[in-house]
Amino acid sequence: MPTHHYDVIIIGSGAAGLTAAITLAQDKRVLVLAKGALDGGSTNWAQGGIAAVLDGGDSFAQHVEDTMIAGAGLNNRETVEFVVENAPAAIERLAELGVPFNAGDGFGERWHLTREGGHSHRRIVHVDDATGAAVQLALVKAAQANPNITLMSDMVAIDLITSRHGERYSGEGHVWGVYAFNKKTKHVDTLLGRATILATGGAGRTYLFSTAPRGATGDGIAMAWRAGCRVSNMEMNQFHPTCLYNLEVKNFLITEAMRGEGGKLKLPPGVPGGGKRFMDRHDPRGELAPRDVVARAIDHEIKRLGLDYVHLDISHKPPEFIKEHFPTIYARLLDLDIDITKEPIPVVPAQHYTCGGVVIDLDGKTDLPGLYAAGEVTESGLHGANRLASNSLLECFVFGEAAAKHITSHWDELPSPPPIRAWDESRVTDSDEEVIVQHNWREIRRFMWDYVGIVRTTKRLERAKHRIDLLAQEVDDYYGNFRVTPDLIELRNLLEVARLIVRSALHRKESRGLHYILDYPETLPQAVDTVLVP
Repeated sequence: MPTHHYDVIIIGSGAAGLTAAITLAQDKRVLVLAKGALDGGSTNWAQGGIAAVLDGGDSFAQHVEDTMIAGAGLNNRETVEFVVENAPAAIERLAELGVPFNAGDGFGERWHLTREGGHSHRRIVHVDDATGAAVQLALVKAAQANPNITLMSDMVAIDLITSRHGERYSGEGHVWGVYAFNKKTKHVDTLLGRATILATGGAGRTYLFSTAPRGATGDGIAMAWRAGCRVSNMEMNQFHPTCLYNLEVKNFLITEAMRGEGGKLKLPPGVPGGGKRFMDRHDPRGELAPRDVVARAIDHEIKRLGLDYVHLDISHKPPEFIKEHFPTIYARLLDLDIDITKEPIPVVPAQHYTCGGVVIDLDGKTDLPGLYAAGEVTESGLHGANRLASNSLLECFVFGEAAAKHITSHWDELPSPPPIRAWDESRVTDSDEEVIVQHNWREIRRFMWDYVGIVRTTKRLERAKHRIDLLAQEVDDYYGNFRVTPDLIELRNLLEVARLIVRSALHRKESRGLHYILDYPETLPQAVDTVLVP
């Protein structure tokens, strides 16, 4: 099987991976892997914007405090301060790359700033309601123009290459690259580098309903765990309050900014209180409460009244205002015969963001030498028990650059890869029962939604653990006997991540932020990370 050598291997082609690649490529040969298309990750889907202190009336201290409050005190304050203080410079670099942020009023406001739930100030810079797509386009364009960056699409990472894959034993735990399934050749490539960066995104597809793209199967988290990295706070999965309820379009997100610009959550007609707002009964901040509060409130009303959805209504605003601020959403819903200038939007909560992940420090370093990580795959200490809106893309830029800078400044400490064994598939066969993979995939996502969702109980978590234990042996046997396929690789990772989520949820004997469990509804006095050690 083919073996390729580069200076640095980056797994993931979203905001974190491409930021790192562009920073490294000044003097390093970089390979960037995408599981599917280069723009197939979560970055391209981000509607909202990027949080940064860009207005004279705002301050770093306020942004830090808003982040800590949303994170229910589980955040690492040093990390929060580091990210917040580096945010304005990250925005400037994106503007230099050509990201066309919406302009301000021309009277001292350089860019238009909006406000989202949990923020005490208008500090969200954006490109209409499709910021992620604009950022992705600019980053890909810059990467493609750089001769030191090689971009490879349709490469499905299987496992990190560590010392145990060497032809001779050469030290404990060092990461030298990755084995990846090449969809074009149908074979596994060995990709080697002196440093490796995980930028694979989150694990949204562990759940039945998610706003995440198809490829968000927790690959980086699972690979790092198998290689020997600690993971932290995997029980903290954020559910976005407002995903479009539509039987044909199952993961279209309605941005947080719509509530920030005056959208109201209401009960649908035909039920007690139909047509009226309900958020004020759940939190004094109403629609601008943090996402976990809003998601639980919607979940409560849906279960209390036996609803399929609630309504998000911005039709009281002028049509021109709505079309100007939310052109993508307006056009998409108009295609579905919903005119948001005249009628409300049916919405339900859906899994949206993985706040836990691989443990890293402020340089993006993991527990293993040679392995770095950035973005949603990590638990950096920024988000704590709940991510503040529009801090996610920000984390990608800050830590993507931090990891790249640390690699560059410590290059002489990173040895070249030793001789590594190529992938061996001489003792396996092609599967004739792909239906097993699809069945198990669907089963995992269904019981995770039913048992490990917005509101949890110990009994439900134990049921989920029992199902995972039964499936684990079946998946291991299947993986050991048949040639890998993209679906099998993802199934293996989904099961690993589901196990980590359930283990973490059972460990936390309190309700905090995104983890709400009926058996332990109170919040303990001290916030402590849930850290799992391989």
